[in-house]
Amino acid sequence: MDTAVSASIFSRKKIAFLSATLCCLLWGSSYPAIKNGYELFQIATDDIPSKIVFAGYRFLFAGLLLLLFAMAQSKPITRLSGRQFGQLTLLGLTQTSVQYAFFYVGLAYTTGVKGSIMNATGTFFSVLLAHFIYQNDRLTFHKSLGCIVGFLGVMLVNFNHSLMDFSFVWQGDGFVVLAAFILSAAMLYGKRISQTMDPTVMTGWQLGIGGAALVAGGYLTGGTLTVHSMTALAVLGYLVLLSSVAFALWSVILKHNRVSMIAPFNFVIPVAGTVLSAIFLGENILEWKYALALVLVCSGIWWVNKRG
Repeated sequence: MDTAVSASIFSRKKIAFLSATLCCLLWGSSYPAIKNGYELFQIATDDIPSKIVFAGYRFLFAGLLLLLFAMAQSKPITRLSGRQFGQLTLLGLTQTSVQYAFFYVGLAYTTGVKGSIMNATGTFFSVLLAHFIYQNDRLTFHKSLGCIVGFLGVMLVNFNHSLMDFSFVWQGDGFVVLAAFILSAAMLYGKRISQTMDPTVMTGWQLGIGGAALVAGGYLTGGTLTVHSMTALAVLGYLVLLSSVAFALWSVILKHNRVSMIAPFNFVIPVAGTVLSAIFLGENILEWKYALALVLVCSGIWWVNKRG
């Protein structure tokens, strides 16, 4: 009996790990897709409002796609109490709208290297917040070591001369760190909501509400979005699809697993994003740092989930 139970637990963990890896690979692939999207929609580098409009449509359509998928499965998407709708609105505005607004503004005032590393601090926030919120998710030596090792992998994959610049700009680096904290706190809040609501319905509403707020905010601050080709629509369609799949799947994983067990997989995102960007943007990926960074990230995930 003990053997059967252990096998069942191992199988569930394996599925969770594979699903979390898939989510992070999808999010990593968004890096080159977003860069191509800016070029195809002719969005200037310093045009933050238009970038927010672009992100808003991505999440708005992803939310609508998930809600349509939930309807096709006969799930009640409108049978919500006033309290539940308020929770979903708060989740959408924080996890999607406010977080991405801080993130995009922060990136405008810092380098891509430092932004990627600062954004990886979200994993630390998730593990620390889980320690104080959940009694079965306390911080341990293995979790601390795993987070540090994984973070070193993120630093390594972004290593270049600008990494030696230790200046800290609040409107740049500070906003990216704040965005990472908001995302971590919002995902913990989403985990709580998912216990009383279907994760697909929850994710659909929060993405839709957050995306609509981003679209409105982007246009109000002077942003625009003009479709110049079918290729541009195809890239946006891909971003919509990956967002709906990844966020919905991540919500399901968080609902059934400890936060500290899943959060370190976020270290995979910048590594996958860098490698995939190099592949699709024609850059050189035959560097030792990519392989070593991946080893460090995987080692960090292993240490976090190592039994005491």
